Amino acid sequence: MLGESTVFATVAVKDINSAKEFYSGTLGLKQTDENPGGVTFSSGSGKIFVYQAPTAGTNQATCAAWEVNGIEAIVEGLKAKGVTFEQYEVPGTTREGDIHIMGNMKAAWFKDPDGNILNVVSLG
Repeated sequence: MLGESTVFATVAVKDINSAKEFYSGTLGLKQTDENPGGVTFSSGSGKIFVYQAPTAGTNQATCAAWEVNGIEAIVEGLKAKGVTFEQYEVPGTTREGDIHIMGNMKAAWFKDPDGNILNVVSLG
């Protein structure tokens, strides 16, 4: 039913202007639309929609992830822009600095200004 449709992430934020600065300025996403409902950014062939809501930052799970190549360079680049990475205790996982290693998968988690959990992941 939905297998041929494109999926995109939606993220609730408290301050749309702060979110715009973070998602475009810090993460380097391209803003492609803005309307009274929120702001859409493109990232590769995907999209992320950011909207203002009083429940912003209350999710305790990852709400958006980017599959990347060269995760080490991406993490260092984001750190240089002031992004702080989270450290999680995940069974069966080792860690090299801010990068969690789970077999062939590597991942690093960080939060946006509202506390929404985001991550970058390398699958190979």
